[in-house]
Amino acid sequence: MGKHLFIAEKPSVAKEFAKVLGVNGNAGNGYLESKDYVVTWCVGHLVTMSYPDAYDPALKKWSLQTIPFLPEQFLYELIPDVKKQFDIVAGLLNREDVTCIYVCTDSGREGEYIYRLVDQMAHVPASKEKKRVWIDSQTEEEIERGIKEAKNLKEYDNLSDAAYLRAKEDYLMGINFSRVLSLKYGRNVMNFLNNGKWSAISVGRVMTCVLGMVVRREREIRNFVKTPFYRVLGTFSYEGQQFDGEWKAIEGSAYFQSPLLYKENGFKEYKDAIALCESLDFTKEEVEKGTDTDKTKTDTAKTDTTEPVQDQNQTDVPRMAVIQKVEKKQEKKNPPLLFNLAELQNTCSKLFKISPDETLKIIQELYEKKLVTYPRTDARVLSTAVSKEIHKNITGLRNYPVVKEIAEHILEQKSYQGIAKTRYVNDKQITDHYAIIPTGQGFGAIAGLNLTAQRIYEVIVRRFLCIFYPPAEYLKLAIIAKRKEEAFFANFKVMTAQGYLAIASASFSRTKAADKKDNDTEETQNTDSTVLSVMQNLKKGMEVELSMLAIKEGETSPPKRYNSGSMILAMENAGQLIEDEELRSQIKSNGIGTSATRAEILSKLVKIRYLKLNKKTQIITPELLGEMVYDVVNSSIRSLLNPELTASWELGLTQVADGKITSDEYMEKLNGFITRRVDYVKHTNNQYLLKQMFEQAAVYYKK
Repeated sequence: MGKHLFIAEKPSVAKEFAKVLGVNGNAGNGYLESKDYVVTWCVGHLVTMSYPDAYDPALKKWSLQTIPFLPEQFLYELIPDVKKQFDIVAGLLNREDVTCIYVCTDSGREGEYIYRLVDQMAHVPASKEKKRVWIDSQTEEEIERGIKEAKNLKEYDNLSDAAYLRAKEDYLMGINFSRVLSLKYGRNVMNFLNNGKWSAISVGRVMTCVLGMVVRREREIRNFVKTPFYRVLGTFSYEGQQFDGEWKAIEGSAYFQSPLLYKENGFKEYKDAIALCESLDFTKEEVEKGTDTDKTKTDTAKTDTTEPVQDQNQTDVPRMAVIQKVEKKQEKKNPPLLFNLAELQNTCSKLFKISPDETLKIIQELYEKKLVTYPRTDARVLSTAVSKEIHKNITGLRNYPVVKEIAEHILEQKSYQGIAKTRYVNDKQITDHYAIIPTGQGFGAIAGLNLTAQRIYEVIVRRFLCIFYPPAEYLKLAIIAKRKEEAFFANFKVMTAQGYLAIASASFSRTKAADKKDNDTEETQNTDSTVLSVMQNLKKGMEVELSMLAIKEGETSPPKRYNSGSMILAMENAGQLIEDEELRSQIKSNGIGTSATRAEILSKLVKIRYLKLNKKTQIITPELLGEMVYDVVNSSIRSLLNPELTASWELGLTQVADGKITSDEYMEKLNGFITRRVDYVKHTNNQYLLKQMFEQAAVYYKK
């Protein structure tokens, strides 16, 4: 009987497999071996695609005459720094006594690609049995299950094809488009920057699209013209309690659909807001006094408690309003879906001001220490199979002091038993892996983590435990009061049950989740139960006193700049930006890049100085060079800047992985696209126009 060889992606992962298999010994030789098993590892990628000069030395020199470069057969080569480990792995794969190979690289497209390249370069005989181990965590139980349920490697051939195609696509687009744009416009960029340094114009399928998103957002902000508007707020009195309402021009109002308005609840000019107040029997002096009191930025607001100034002609008769509508509504707020990598990167950007790349490194560490499940996932739900065993994860968390009581409560209540019937379990929303959740194991490693890693782990744990708690509950009260024909709207909300919010806030958080203002679409007064109980007594037809009017000045806001976290989310959801409804429906689940590559792409754009990342705020802005490259691409290969193109290629890769189209069909489409775009750039002469664009952008970068 021959030996079984297990090949992992990293030494640390290989050691976990060796532990499960009972393989001991010295790993200094690049592998571990026992009577029945051999365990070895890659060190990430061991093989890479060859540059064009490997095909023909003449291609080392960039020339318009030698592009597009579209080889029929692709060449690969060993990465020099890891050749030693490749030789060890290749030797083991080809040993005569090794009869079965278990592929244990990361369970995803990239992990598949890593092994297939090694297999290809090592010329492993097809006669050898090859199995694929697919796991979601590195716990002993999961490794044992993965080995036991390992499938024939051939079942992953479509996934392998998609992985090869992604690499070829990035390679061909990068080489051809970077070369043609550099040759055509590189000197123009160099001359404008006047730094005497010629550098290639680096573009790519995903990175250029991301650059486009950032530059477009920055230009939207620059071109944004603020529009002031003036809202009218009323203070109402009833049984010793006060509440605020906002005027809106509904049907019946003298200002309904008036050109004087900015939307339905604000005036374009202050004088028209005053005119409304005067029509409701308030003088300009009274309104301005109330407005001053409302503005906390004024000095008088801090100390002045005098009554509103009255006009000499004003009577003491209270100005009353009639209640037109009182609506009570119970509202529930469910726990959020679980973390996928993009959502977690966004959260960590907000909480800890760290980059997506840093977040991924930390999550990978948590994964390798058995604390959490596989990190490079796009899913935010669990599988049915996992949900059946989820009590094990919760039981394990009793050993994590931070949430010990919470875990025990969930187990006592058995609230996990119905989880499979909730929105948190959906097999159809899972491709390769389910959401990131705690394994309930590995607690011995927590003490060795840095503080940020410990906190991120707690964030993951709490998000997970929240789904076993009931929703938060609120009582909402909506009131419409009219004076004359003008309506004021007031909304109140009080929490009646904390639900999951009781456990949602991390122990290190300064603000409890239950105290945080909800992101309601309408302005809501969070109030206590005493005030609300009085307001609930209001009935249609009752009168309340309109005791004060105030004018609140506001202005429209430009769109926000991306931060590192929101950028990752934008990449994940790029398909939603597509205007074409049919195309959008086809690729709504396909963003740009993958969960495994988005952080790396963002880091590269910063490294080559196309984008700037503020490490303190994590805000992303363009560099001048980035804007210039944007203008170059926009005038030559515009589709590279748009999510439609990138997302459609992602869809194509998914179709290859699903066996819906062949690799040949995909490559034919890719080669055709590259050929047409390269030829267009070759025959375009727009250098003078680009110089004008560069000058327009440069204004914003003068020191």
